[in-house]
Amino acid sequence: MIVEQIYTGCLAQGAYYIESNGEAAVIDPLREVEPYLQRAEKNNATIKYIFETHFHADFVSGHLTLSNKTKAPIVFGPLADPDFDVIIAKDGQSFQIGDVTITALHTPGHTMESTTYLLRDAKGKDHAIFSGDTLFLGDVGRPDLAQKKGAMTQEQLAETLYDSLRNKIMPLADDITVYPAHGAGSACGKKMMKETVDTLGNQKKVNYALREDMTKEEFVNEVIDGLLPPPQYFPENVRLNKSGYEDIDQVMEKGKIPLIPSKFEDIANQSGAVILDVRSADEFSKGHIPNSIFIGIDGGFAPWVGTLIGDTQHPIILVTPKGREEETITRLSRVGFDNTLGYLEDGITAWTAAGKDIEQIENVTAAQLQTKIEDGAALFDVRKENEYDSVHIPNATLIPLDKINESLNHHDFEKSFYLHCAGGYRSMIALSILKNRGIHGGVNVVGGMKAIKETSIDLQEMSCSN
Repeated sequence: MIVEQIYTGCLAQGAYYIESNGEAAVIDPLREVEPYLQRAEKNNATIKYIFETHFHADFVSGHLTLSNKTKAPIVFGPLADPDFDVIIAKDGQSFQIGDVTITALHTPGHTMESTTYLLRDAKGKDHAIFSGDTLFLGDVGRPDLAQKKGAMTQEQLAETLYDSLRNKIMPLADDITVYPAHGAGSACGKKMMKETVDTLGNQKKVNYALREDMTKEEFVNEVIDGLLPPPQYFPENVRLNKSGYEDIDQVMEKGKIPLIPSKFEDIANQSGAVILDVRSADEFSKGHIPNSIFIGIDGGFAPWVGTLIGDTQHPIILVTPKGREEETITRLSRVGFDNTLGYLEDGITAWTAAGKDIEQIENVTAAQLQTKIEDGAALFDVRKENEYDSVHIPNATLIPLDKINESLNHHDFEKSFYLHCAGGYRSMIALSILKNRGIHGGVNVVGGMKAIKETSIDLQEMSCSN
């Protein structure tokens, strides 16, 4: 028996490949399916089933593409109602994969169709669970994404999740392995551990939601407490996963088109496309196309695109590091952004050679910021609220990056102001958005709070009392 976790850090997402005696199954595949096909081909195995734990909100699954390429049926749990042919598993129904079985355990609460898959080895011993967004390491799935007007509230969903955990998962043996759909960094939970694999027994010890003496009321209150609004693109991803989507090969064919500067400019003007620059923050600050948005490919790329651009149908044209055009289009498609219309051939070098205008973003070091603060400079912090609460510069105004679009009319951006995050990635994104909205006085603090802590700038830290 082979069990492999295929983890994608950008999405903090785990897909799974299970193989036994020449047959294989894939659980929660990503949009691009070649890795699963290649894995099966390597061992001369046949992909027999594709299992989905639920209708994902934070990424577009590759279930349809993989099924089309392998003819393997897609399996969802009870209450799923997709717009295409699938097997709707009954609670407790088992599927044979070579010498092992995978059993569907209906575990509603995160969503009503949420299903955990229990893997039993050739001897019939419980080996592992693939818990989707029902159970994470250190946390459980948020219960607010499946709310429907006039149907279930987040409180009712949380109560349902409590019952699922206690009736279906917690009675299982402590030595079984837990394979969740997400790890730390995902917006589908709030307290996830950095680890991506654990035993159920250890989770019973360390996961607040699995406390043996926890009442249902306590569970509901703790699960709901501190939930941030879900990103704007989540409902669209659910729709695509439920209704279907364009094949990734077609998305690539449409998007991987080299554009000379004049053509690039024409498309931007005619279509209103977002000019998305995915190079490094340093490269962007030194020279970028006016009105372009920076979201670097080497950071939390896809979730930030989904959060800040929002509309998955909006056309996008790209400025990328050379050779990373296909990677960028692929990673956009993972969160449902399928309307890429091409990329700038030879990048900024070609743009400047064609005599086109560029803009820059001014940078200061943390040491230089100290002098500016002493002179009364305006300062903005674009980290998360909990990061700010933990430690911040006393006179800094908090504007979390995920709320920057709605904050534009609520703050007085002076002629010159300074902006920082934790390390420099989010601050450059924020400044690019501000410039796109006509606010040009921002200066980036290189290295963010990490660098600020190395100076003598006064900081206000959260005090802990016993």
